[in-house]
Amino acid sequence: MRLEIGSRVDCTDGTFGELADVVIDPTAKRVTQLVVEPDHDHSLARLVPVELAGAGTDPTGAVTLRTTVEEVRRLPQVEEVAFLRLDPVPLDDSDWDVGVQEVFALPYYPTYDLEPAPVDTGVVYDRIPKREVEIRRASAVESADGHHLGHVDGFVVDREDSITHLVLERGHLWGRREVTIPISAIAGVETDAVTLTLTKHEVGALPEIPVQRWPAPGRRNQ
Repeated sequence: MRLEIGSRVDCTDGTFGELADVVIDPTAKRVTQLVVEPDHDHSLARLVPVELAGAGTDPTGAVTLRTTVEEVRRLPQVEEVAFLRLDPVPLDDSDWDVGVQEVFALPYYPTYDLEPAPVDTGVVYDRIPKREVEIRRASAVESADGHHLGHVDGFVVDREDSITHLVLERGHLWGRREVTIPISAIAGVETDAVTLTLTKHEVGALPEIPVQRWPAPGRRNQ
């Protein structure tokens, strides 16, 4: 099954939205959860066990869930918001970790004594299972010799949901190309980043396929 980030997600009774991110066990290199969101609204995204997913027969590569739209809406919400002081950890929980996050500064209001007021920070983050990592389309792929190669486009998984290949997207809007990289060439996976065992030159020698896709207007797939 190919899990292309940004592809449509269908339920048994209709379309839920799209595949926003995937959650991975970095040790086993296995996909464990899918982050699915309706209408590019990540605040409504849900965490779906990968066991509920199938490739389906749609030629566009849509992911099919063996559940209804309403049942997906009842699954755990992914996105959380925290307002922090002086950069503490936004989540301290024995069952959950922080996945992809975006930090924004709140307005600064000075105090009237000699000490500056602490700077408040807002963090929008995804809550994912403990010791797992989250990958989105904007996640960077780096070569063994330290070069930025492009971004994750998706993964190919086998019947056990183990990753067999990483799909790397390279180039710019009018010249995007895909490179399929075997799991043996993935040195490590962490939240929002993948590192390869291949050098930039070795990746450049792999076969490429042109990508024919208009960019989706979602905030997290840019």
